[in-house]
Amino acid sequence: MSPNFRIALRFLTAKKRAMVMSLACIVLGVGLFVVTQATTRGFEEFFIKTLLGTDGAIRIEDRVQDTIRMMVTGAAGSSFRISQSGEGKKFIEGIEEPKLVIEALEKFNNVSGTSQVIYGPAVIRSTFKDDAIKVYGIDPDKHRAVSDLGRQIAKGSFDEFRSKPVEGALIGIKIADRLRLKVGDSFQIETGGQVRRYKVSAIYETGVADIDRVRVYLNMTEARSLLKKPTGASYIQVSLYNPDRAPQDAERMEEVLQHGAKPWQVREQVWLKVFRALRLSSGITVSVFTLIAGLAMFNTLAMIVLEKTKEIAILRSMGYTRSDISHVFLWQATIVLVIGTILGWILGAVVTYVVSRTPIGSIRGIFATDTFIVSWSVWHYVAATFTAVVMVMTASLFPARRGARLEPGDVIRGTAQ
Repeated sequence: MSPNFRIALRFLTAKKRAMVMSLACIVLGVGLFVVTQATTRGFEEFFIKTLLGTDGAIRIEDRVQDTIRMMVTGAAGSSFRISQSGEGKKFIEGIEEPKLVIEALEKFNNVSGTSQVIYGPAVIRSTFKDDAIKVYGIDPDKHRAVSDLGRQIAKGSFDEFRSKPVEGALIGIKIADRLRLKVGDSFQIETGGQVRRYKVSAIYETGVADIDRVRVYLNMTEARSLLKKPTGASYIQVSLYNPDRAPQDAERMEEVLQHGAKPWQVREQVWLKVFRALRLSSGITVSVFTLIAGLAMFNTLAMIVLEKTKEIAILRSMGYTRSDISHVFLWQATIVLVIGTILGWILGAVVTYVVSRTPIGSIRGIFATDTFIVSWSVWHYVAATFTAVVMVMTASLFPARRGARLEPGDVIRGTAQ
């Protein structure tokens, strides 16, 4: 144990109450920072998992066609030149040759599965009321491979839907509630001047209200007949082994396939920005405790400098340098900071665990959950520690430098500042 460290411990005992206050603020600051980041990041990750399991990592949609522009190459009266301009892209709705596009997609290393989908507007009718919906035609096996639809079944059986390609249908839980439909009930779908009857094979719940309220899934063959779309696809849903690479893969796919490719980061950028803003705002809010700890440390060390001027003068007379005196005060801040940070880690971990087991009622809107969702990440603890170190050590630097400037002669003459 170095002499500077031992002296710092002795000085700490002179202001126990003040040091305990600083310690408590550091513990609360670090602990609450960890908890808020764990919960906000947990809900963000759960949202991402929900949207990837519902709409896939990438959507291949409309065909891209470059427009032709006439450009003048010389002075007035000279000839014209025809050229293609990347700024004049035109999108043609739908995918005319989905099988060829899927064959090309399967050559990408990061692609784990594909499923072609067709959809169109319709009206659903039950004995209770009518409602506007969208009919989605899918291949059950292929679509289950690229989505969580099979695991999102709340009532009924996905296999029942797959085994009844003509009359079976999957409806969202919001549709079922609005039209008072149960598994096995019959309903009608009207579109394009024709009306057909189907049975509820299962009721799914994604937690995304805009999906659960409007989507009715039919088997592909039946949907093509109902929507009068014998060929083509509305879009192709693509799942990836590494969804984080979706923007790069989408850019490459659009270039190769000449079809629009939307990664999930682009489709849901508004909500992703909202979650990031919540994480930032919550981090700033709870950092107030750490700021208070820094101010308390500043005040405490400043008081110690004023009260220990004689002791500092004696140390300087014994050969202690200004750097040694500065280290004595910085050691005090470091001791409190280390203890507070470790206790803050423990508090954050305990509260995070308790929160993860706490029911919060049924939340539905952009995902479905009945409990708090938390994310366990070492980076939350790193960020909390970094915030505490910056604030506390910065606040401690000024009194430490002031103590180091004291001269023994000034203390004896009573002119020490």
